[in-house]
Amino acid sequence: MVELSAEQIAKLKALGATQKETLVKMGDDFKKEREKDAACIYTCNATGCRSGGSVSVIDAFRDALAAAGLSDRVRMVGTGCMGLCASGPLARVEIKGREPFLYKQVTPDLAQIIVAQHIAPALKDAAAPLNLSKKLAGHELSLKLPFFTKQTKIVLKHLGHSDPENLGEYIANGGYRALMKALEMKPADVIDIVKKSGLRGRGGAGFSTGLKWEMLAKSAPVGGEKFVICNGDEGDPGAYMDSCILGGGSHAVLEGMMIAAYATGATSGWFYIRAEYPLALERMELAIRQAKKYGILGRNIFGSDFNFMADLRYGAGAFVCGEETALMASLEGNRGTPRPRPPFPTEKGLFDKPSVINNVETLATVPAIILGGADWYNAIGTATSKGTKVFALTGKVLHSGLVEVPFGTTIGEMVNDIGGGTSTGKKFKAVQTGGPSGGVIPASEFRMPLCYEELKKIGSIMGSGGMIVMDESDSMVEIAKFYLEFTVEESCGKCTPCRIGGYQMLRLLKKIASGKGTRADMDKIRDIAAAMQRGSLCGLGQTAPNPVISTMKFFADEYDALLNKGRKG
Repeated sequence: MVELSAEQIAKLKALGATQKETLVKMGDDFKKEREKDAACIYTCNATGCRSGGSVSVIDAFRDALAAAGLSDRVRMVGTGCMGLCASGPLARVEIKGREPFLYKQVTPDLAQIIVAQHIAPALKDAAAPLNLSKKLAGHELSLKLPFFTKQTKIVLKHLGHSDPENLGEYIANGGYRALMKALEMKPADVIDIVKKSGLRGRGGAGFSTGLKWEMLAKSAPVGGEKFVICNGDEGDPGAYMDSCILGGGSHAVLEGMMIAAYATGATSGWFYIRAEYPLALERMELAIRQAKKYGILGRNIFGSDFNFMADLRYGAGAFVCGEETALMASLEGNRGTPRPRPPFPTEKGLFDKPSVINNVETLATVPAIILGGADWYNAIGTATSKGTKVFALTGKVLHSGLVEVPFGTTIGEMVNDIGGGTSTGKKFKAVQTGGPSGGVIPASEFRMPLCYEELKKIGSIMGSGGMIVMDESDSMVEIAKFYLEFTVEESCGKCTPCRIGGYQMLRLLKKIASGKGTRADMDKIRDIAAAMQRGSLCGLGQTAPNPVISTMKFFADEYDALLNKGRKG
């Protein structure tokens, strides 16, 4: 990693260098080092590709480069998520003067062939055409696929193209410039930019981020303290956006938190990340250590009056702790259960002190908005849903993975173009958005644009960004049962509508699925759903009926078939 040594930092300080100048020098040094490279191999080292053996692939690349005498000319980088998870491990080869190549399903043996047949010959003769073997050519993945060309990357811009553990590279890519810019502004002006940008919370509810910050800014500190909290407790089945952002862009999330803290007057911050994401935790811990070392976290940051520190806590995996008041209870060392609101966290939050909670993706978006401006960001998306959204596109789709698109992109574009169609060759039947709190959307509605309002109209939600694709072989009753089983299991049990309502609804749904249900059972499910939506304490209970109600609405024929089966029996 290109980092300044303690001796170099001391020399710079002796010369009167400021924090800004020290960091700028680190970024400049990184760029100079990279100019010496004739080529670079970016190998995905995110969780998905790691499970496919990417660590061994990286070692094989290094060994092959050393054997070919190319270690000093070719940079080897284990990078963040490259997106197309279904084809991993992925390796991107960039050689000066040539078009980049992306290889899929790379093994250690294939890594050696890439060095021998692609990199070594290209560096020996820059003009010579590549002569790839049939085996190697079969692993090439076109960068002209709609999966790549139809995305607009803001949050994911540098994931897959940089070393997530290298602070020098983050700075060379413009890192912490947004914080420097914000510190030269009035806090209220920073909030104004975020409000005008139209940024809404990416955790699911879609509340205005700027308005949330404004509420905290108006709250007086309690005991001299206010808090900013990053919600990294991503728990929806099939969702992995936040863990990948933390694992590949931890400094961007930290920078976004610091800008939020400056704008709101917060004194310290907390990252709450579930323990099942060891790589995200490892990278976030490293980012905090690096920031402390260089004075990015601490007192009088960048020569200003701004003081801020951040810490990290592990979540134990309770789905309900994604709800902000339950998350705060967990942070305090208590059982993670929601509490009624008001008072809202911005008035009485963590340890009864004013707090604001933002999702990982929300905070990662903030630096780009501060640098690009409110008008730039506001021009992306729809009239009410601004900017881009990161989705985990999974299920029965050919090109599953991490995707970032502008709001307004249709579901059809997501699954047919970016997703490349079904992986099974069968017809699409539906997509499920919003995790256990979302709804099931039939293929007949695939022209619908992805935005908060349109999804709400159809009985689903944006959620944190999970999108599970189903084909004609999937039973919608079984899908509804799966999600309801999940929410019943994850209910904290504090409030009666969720604790009893969810259990009774599941009991009736199982009865219907077994072919023993009646029309009266369907009516009871609707009544229970309405009671849960009106009376549950938090979003888990209020939205738990969504998968059931949406499948009953759009796939009534499947329920009818099961009811008729019962009558025939």
